[in-house]
Amino acid sequence: MSTGNEAPATWLSQDAHDRLQAELDEHIANRPAIAAEINARREEGDLRENGGYHAAREEQGKAEGRIRYLQELLRTAKVGEAPSADAVSPGMVVTIYFDDDTNDTETFLLGSREIAATTDLTVYSPESALGKAILGGRAGQTCTYTAPSGADIKVTVVSFEPFSG
Repeated sequence: MSTGNEAPATWLSQDAHDRLQAELDEHIANRPAIAAEINARREEGDLRENGGYHAAREEQGKAEGRIRYLQELLRTAKVGEAPSADAVSPGMVVTIYFDDDTNDTETFLLGSREIAATTDLTVYSPESALGKAILGGRAGQTCTYTAPSGADIKVTVVSFEPFSG
């Protein structure tokens, strides 16, 4: 039974999945080197004034955070082509126009920043103001959102299609 709380699936091309898996493997393989660096710095003496030790610990924290993020992303992501949909959803290449000017268009990918490395398209998060406004939209539908500057911006969905990466 669906509770309506599930996040939309993250779709990754096989290439994007393989690149993220390789990054994860590299971070995991680098764990002993980071631990050795921390131990070497710890032996230098007073930890309160040991910048090298604190820098190594910070690097370890960032690496561990990235490892956890990648593990969860790869565990939950769906690999392959996103199913075609009849409304704008994450993983779609979307074309919109601004205000009522059909010549002022923008085409972008609605998705996660991890997928940005697989495309030259601009990527907007589904959680961004624009992303939230157009999610579930259909071709021809006009939406308004508030930009970070505070201005209200009106956009109309022209088209959308699954990203093929």
